[in-house]
Amino acid sequence: MPDVFADLVGQDEAVDTLRRAAAAAAAVLRTAAVRPGGGPAVAADDGLAALAEEAAPGAGGGAAGDPGAGMTHAWIFTGPPGSGRSVAARAFAAALQCVHGTGCGECPGCHTTLAGTHADVRLVVPEGLSIGVNEMRALVLRAASTPSGGRWQVVVIEDADRLTEAAGNALLKAIEEPPPRTVFLLCAPSTHPDDISVTIRSRCRVVPLRQPPAGAVAEVLVRRDGIGPDVAQWAAAAAQGHVGRARRLARDPEARKRREAVLAVPRRLTGVGAAFDAASALIEAAEAEAEASVAETDAAERAALETALGAGGTGRGAAGAIRGAAGQLKDLERRQKSRATRAQRDALDRALVDLAGFYRDALTMALRAPVAPVHTDTAEVAGAGAAKWDAEGSLRRLEAVLECRAAIEANVKPRIAVEAMMLALWKG
Repeated sequence: MPDVFADLVGQDEAVDTLRRAAAAAAAVLRTAAVRPGGGPAVAADDGLAALAEEAAPGAGGGAAGDPGAGMTHAWIFTGPPGSGRSVAARAFAAALQCVHGTGCGECPGCHTTLAGTHADVRLVVPEGLSIGVNEMRALVLRAASTPSGGRWQVVVIEDADRLTEAAGNALLKAIEEPPPRTVFLLCAPSTHPDDISVTIRSRCRVVPLRQPPAGAVAEVLVRRDGIGPDVAQWAAAAAQGHVGRARRLARDPEARKRREAVLAVPRRLTGVGAAFDAASALIEAAEAEAEASVAETDAAERAALETALGAGGTGRGAAGAIRGAAGQLKDLERRQKSRATRAQRDALDRALVDLAGFYRDALTMALRAPVAPVHTDTAEVAGAGAAKWDAEGSLRRLEAVLECRAAIEANVKPRIAVEAMMLALWKG
């Protein structure tokens, strides 16, 4: 039987918490429907507030897995990349909209939520480097309305760590004074103040997710995607527990070629010139991957906007209308440029994760640690590096890659950060 949590790999504790919360939310609605007197919206809201008070008095911040954890109006899903933060949030949203209150995966509420077409589920996926205050204010305003389907208004904010300070304040006000029957689901790497504000964190229940084991990821690839067991095991290990990345590696030859080019970097670092050449190649590859990933969407958006503004029309005033639309086209270009920048940084980060995996393998081999390599197909090269650099040298190189990721996240220009990393890798 289908289940909305089926794709949440290796997160049994979190799934149990979310199932119990969805059941508690459904119980609130059932109680509201039969309670004499007040209308359903008010009664359900009172019931949700009571559950939140019982689960975590004053804040709603109980940890996932607590025996008393129930339903509350605001949640934060945390975990490393690939752990399934957004998958968990969407699955929970579907369970809240499920007519059975279980996340059955079969009812219209489950189907439309997972498909992204449910009228009462708002999904915020940042296209650029941040989520601005105007977007958040508009979202909060829409979320304050009564659910059209009679259950819950659900707001899912992926990458909530990209909220600007002003956007975070707008969201905080809504969480402090939640609208009737509205549930906020936030996704962030951690509850560190750099990722989510302390005040927002204090008013949310946290669901920590872990990196799923490679075996669990491989099982999903075999069962759901029909990928061969050997390829699935290799892809799961190479992706370091990232389900989406493992699927791309298993199915996309271009993704495998990009990975091979990244893992060839350590062999290319023979001097200063080679280090700068390797940096340029890595940046250009990320730019090309990002451009390819957004080109189709950009073209479709521009065509749709031009059509809406009267492009191609022959009636009176059509030419003047399209000339007067220059501001809207410029705004679209600005948003598309921001999305392309984000896509480029995401592509570069995937490459850096692969590179970090290589130096991690070299470090574990130098230490003779009894763990399997991340990249089985470059284990021999990593072993040669371990013999040449020893454990300390391997660790310094791994730290250089991690420092590069942190620098780019802190808005250092990618080319400068990557060039500095390549020189550090060459020098050791």
